[in-house]
Amino acid sequence: MDIIRREYEDKITGNLGYIITVIEVVDIGVGKLIPGDGAAYHNITCKILVFKPDLHEIVEGEVVEVVDFGIFIRLGPLDGLCHVSQVTDDFITFNAKNASLLGKETGKVLTAGDHVRSRIVAVSIGTGGSRSGKLGLTMRQPFLGKIEWIAEEIDKHLHPEKYEKKKEEGAEEKEERREKRGAAAAKKQRKRKGRK
Repeated sequence: MDIIRREYEDKITGNLGYIITVIEVVDIGVGKLIPGDGAAYHNITCKILVFKPDLHEIVEGEVVEVVDFGIFIRLGPLDGLCHVSQVTDDFITFNAKNASLLGKETGKVLTAGDHVRSRIVAVSIGTGGSRSGKLGLTMRQPFLGKIEWIAEEIDKHLHPEKYEKKKEEGAEEKEERREKRGAAAAKKQRKRKGRK
């Protein structure tokens, strides 16, 4: 069992995906001896635990690293990359000081340790048996993103009246700011005319 585990565990294959562990050996076939080699070779049947990411699969994971070009999300044994353009529809800025992504309009923040839901949009699994594989992710679809964002989105659908009031209050505040800017601009213009 130890030989089988050393040979297969922690490896990636194109047809099986990432082999996490060998659970048990079910059958050991008749062995073969090869001249000049002192070992016996057997075909075996075993149960294994694998992680095979599929295209368009919805996955949940933890943000493990935030960089200027996106976030790395731990999905079991592998990490996936969600490019900054695929985080949200909002304009995103990177804050290097506290390693976070910030949405300009929404104020949404992503940092390491946040739990997110995403969709796999690109899968590149190595075939050399090494632990290399790349997963491309997106969170720019409904009900994807940080778990708290999803809960808020669901709440908006269940209780739209609560958010309509906030929207109206926000519109009133915007209108007040617009009027103040207009009044200030008019005052500036009158001042300029008075100088001429």
